[in-house]
Amino acid sequence: MQWVLLCTLPGFLALVWFFGWGVFINVAFATLLAVSAEALILLMRKKPIGLYLKDYSAVVTAVLLALALPPLAPWWVTTVAVLAAIVVAKHLYGGLGQNPFNPAMVGYALVLVSFPVAMTTLWTTPVPLLGAENLDSLGFLKTLQVIFLGANDLIDGYTMATPLDVYKHEISIATAEELTQKAVFGSHIAVGWEWVNLGFLAGGLVLLWRKIISWHIPAGFFAGLAVCSLVFGWDEDRYTPLHLHLFAGATMLGAFFIATDPVSAATSKLGKIYYGAGIGVLLYIIRTWGGYPDAVAFAVLLMNFAAPFLDYYTRPRTYGHRSARRGIK
Repeated sequence: MQWVLLCTLPGFLALVWFFGWGVFINVAFATLLAVSAEALILLMRKKPIGLYLKDYSAVVTAVLLALALPPLAPWWVTTVAVLAAIVVAKHLYGGLGQNPFNPAMVGYALVLVSFPVAMTTLWTTPVPLLGAENLDSLGFLKTLQVIFLGANDLIDGYTMATPLDVYKHEISIATAEELTQKAVFGSHIAVGWEWVNLGFLAGGLVLLWRKIISWHIPAGFFAGLAVCSLVFGWDEDRYTPLHLHLFAGATMLGAFFIATDPVSAATSKLGKIYYGAGIGVLLYIIRTWGGYPDAVAFAVLLMNFAAPFLDYYTRPRTYGHRSARRGIK
């Protein structure tokens, strides 16, 4: 758990650098809230509080959830998301190791469906697009006021849609060449977002190097997303291109830190590949034809449903048997 937290650091720093103090405040507030909720539930369940808090699972859930939230998400949105993740998605099923669904994504999906305006309109404008004269709009104290006091007038004009959202909803009225001239896409892929994804990619590679996660789920994830994008989205004048799918949303965070949750994911090697590929395919389908521009949470939760099925039908051959024991008899 500590290595997972450490490996989120590059992506976290990139988020703070490009999108302001709101990311830092969200992570700090969510962590405090998650640890407090975990301690209270453990007390009610008569479990040793210190022992269970030391596994850092509540902190990891809070950090992953907070990294996915908009930087200017109101405190009550974060509160609802964290409590749903810790109390409902984790402890209602018995605690760590017994939850069938990824707790962080349960909390995120709940607030995304319940509070769509707050979750889709409060992404701050990347710092390079603000200009030096407007940097104080993302100052620490002003951001605190916006998050905890609802002082939205302080940041009026400093929020914008994400690049995936812009491309998804405006490609029908413009060509790809015209659309990518918008400032949000910068001169490369998407201002700020490419560095955020590269940060999470670097952290994910460290997790692979340390053998904390295996390559199977990320590989299947990228394969499913890439195949769908190349087959259906080859026309950039109609659909979002592959490079934006990879580097303009939460793809790297999802592939290395969320989909690889050892409790709610598939466990067999072949099952992990199918599981990751399923997430990639669902991610593309929801992003392209669904109502949400980024759909990591929904894709992961849907494949959490399928994980036991995949494990059952991809059990490896046991010693002394010619083939794996599986299938309908």
